[in-house]
Amino acid sequence: MQQSAAMSSVTPLRPAAPRSRRRVRLPAVALTVLLAACGSSTGTPSPSLAPTPAPSATAPQSVAPSPQSSASLADVYAQINRQVQAIRGLPEKQPVEPTIVSPDEMTAILKKQNDAEEPTALLAAYERLYHGMGVLPKTDKLADVFLDLLSSQVGGLYVPSDKKLYVVSKEGGVGPLEKFLYSHEYTHALQDQNFDLQKFQPDSLQDQSDEQMARQALVEGDAYVTMTYWLQQNASPSDRTAVFAGSNDPKAQQALEKIPPLIASQILFSALQGTIWVLQLQMAGGYPAVNAAFADPPQSTEQVLHPEKYASHEAPIDVQLPADLANRMGKDWKVGLQDTFGEHQLGVWITNEIPNTAALPPPPPAGAAGWGGDRVALLDGPNGQWAIVLKTEWDTANDAAEFEAAIAPRVAQAGGPGKVLPGEGDTVRWVVIGSDDQTLAKAANVLGLAG
Repeated sequence: MQQSAAMSSVTPLRPAAPRSRRRVRLPAVALTVLLAACGSSTGTPSPSLAPTPAPSATAPQSVAPSPQSSASLADVYAQINRQVQAIRGLPEKQPVEPTIVSPDEMTAILKKQNDAEEPTALLAAYERLYHGMGVLPKTDKLADVFLDLLSSQVGGLYVPSDKKLYVVSKEGGVGPLEKFLYSHEYTHALQDQNFDLQKFQPDSLQDQSDEQMARQALVEGDAYVTMTYWLQQNASPSDRTAVFAGSNDPKAQQALEKIPPLIASQILFSALQGTIWVLQLQMAGGYPAVNAAFADPPQSTEQVLHPEKYASHEAPIDVQLPADLANRMGKDWKVGLQDTFGEHQLGVWITNEIPNTAALPPPPPAGAAGWGGDRVALLDGPNGQWAIVLKTEWDTANDAAEFEAAIAPRVAQAGGPGKVLPGEGDTVRWVVIGSDDQTLAKAANVLGLAG
């Protein structure tokens, strides 16, 4: 269940990518995330993921952007359009007209978008999954957490389904920060016109969050790199300073720190790791290499975290769970959802922290490297019973053993009793969690696992 968003946090400003209607996590749109301090829960990311000039040592106080006439704004947007097209090398095939909105208006837009696109039953299933995993407090509603995340972090939005582009302005005008955000969202519009962002996330990926996140990392990373080049090449030193000052929002950072890391990381991955990955592509082969990636997108977050695996086309293992799993559990048992976590989300579950980007690229968490593939299912039973089963496959026996040791403490903190169990062969590990000891034993038994 993966999503995209454009967020306004703190220093390096970074927007996020459009999401298709098939995911249940933040809205299916291309958003702008201004991430200023989202390393681990307390860490701070480097402000130079892309070749951005550093702000001056003494940043002035934020100045409200001045109101401008419609005619002058049209000239501003037209100029930025030409500049972004020159940097990105993609033609504009149809006009793009932005809308400037307040933070409250953006929250309302995001809520409406999310309510229209997210199936209530699937959102509820992910909520039960996260409660059972212990990554979301049982008193928290997933829909509320999503809205809190987006409303506190969003700085811009492009909606592929209706081709609408929004930029948030706290003061109501268009200044250096709003122009910066617009350059990001306009990049999304060019992507959509040239690569069709809705088709880029096909229906077949509905239950493949890991691949969705990898594809979103390409869309977002491209827009972040392009907006940074735009800032470097077209903004004055004072405007650059204003951009960094305007994106420094302590309230947004405080709000981000309250979001469970596994949920926050679903947006931040595309902005952080996506920017690093696309910048490497762009610096090695220019924007033609980025264009080629849209035709041959990454298949997993592992390929984004380890670019050599994208270059070698190391595909993830297609892990499958028994088709009759619910029947094995007994009468009235159903599969609430299935999904694939991938290296990134398993790593965040292990650490319970957003990866710290002080080191670029950030090292993968111990226990997640060597990921080969996985599949998770939420099973809903009668009388409030539930079970979570996760099958993982690893490159080597040592990788599997490291995962087992690293995930065990998190399983011990899950929303019910759980175990990490070996499967067939020495590179398979299962995580099984139940609503109670009896359900845990039943799930392990029907899978043929010695518990």
